[in-house]
Amino acid sequence: MDQTDPAATLTGADIARVDFGGADVSDYIALLKPRVMSLVVFTALVGLVIAPGTLHPLEGFIAILCIAVGGGASGALNMWYDSDIDAIMKRTANRPIPAGRITRGEALGFGLTLSVASVLVLGLLINWLAAGLLAFTIFFYAVVYTMWLKRSTPQNIVIGGAAGALPPMIGWAAVTGTVTVESIVLFLIIFMWTPPHFWALALIKSDDYKKAGIPMLPVVAGEAVTRSQILLYTVIVVPLGMVPAALGFAGVTYAILSGLLGLVFLSAAVRVYTIREGEAAKKAAGQMFAFSILYLFALYATLLAEHMLGLTMLPALV
Repeated sequence: MDQTDPAATLTGADIARVDFGGADVSDYIALLKPRVMSLVVFTALVGLVIAPGTLHPLEGFIAILCIAVGGGASGALNMWYDSDIDAIMKRTANRPIPAGRITRGEALGFGLTLSVASVLVLGLLINWLAAGLLAFTIFFYAVVYTMWLKRSTPQNIVIGGAAGALPPMIGWAAVTGTVTVESIVLFLIIFMWTPPHFWALALIKSDDYKKAGIPMLPVVAGEAVTRSQILLYTVIVVPLGMVPAALGFAGVTYAILSGLLGLVFLSAAVRVYTIREGEAAKKAAGQMFAFSILYLFALYATLLAEHMLGLTMLPALV
């Protein structure tokens, strides 16, 4: 008789299929929107590391974990509320709820539990300003954006982008217990970056949004207006991306890189504005969307690297 221990033969795929009331572990992970959560964690980490002051490594880990869990919780609440339109849109139809792998009630309970736990732990173990900002972020994304803005106005991404822009401010507050000009700049860079990033995607997926009844800008105002708005917001975010160097909390590397990448970002926006027909237009929008991710990552990664390596910051110009 084979005496092999079944546990010894478990693979990663087997573990992901452990049953949770009919759902896999992977389905609950999907509820957290891991790709979105990775941006939340990364930008929060940058805010935490570059903030003046010190935080015990364990406290830093707890802060980032709470921010990650809180961000994931807001994603779960978003999927709970949006399950009806997720079932209509091709790119979201296989999410756990519309696919029938997780019920709406399970997703709601999961999201609420993680929301409360992340805020309480962050407040009790780190500080209540950071916890309050996290609570506001979850509320703003799950209630203000998901339940109201997303289905009611083409400015949904503009206003709702505040939720995705707050993590570096939360990380900063976890260390300092304050909100400063520097943390506001970190917030504003992401806030102003969000519209051109998502509108580039919306140009490609406009039929999907129209089918689901979501009033994205290309659906409501048309592609011409959307292209103009993409260019306008890019013109704003590019110089804004250079402000950390002007305020003296970035170094020479950041100053040069933010300027060069800003020019490439702006040229991508100009291409989206000028190329308006056929596959070339979709390609330009796709390139804009992809480069916008690289642009934001490069800016924040450079800030992180400069501070971790102890590089000299430029003197503040203002």
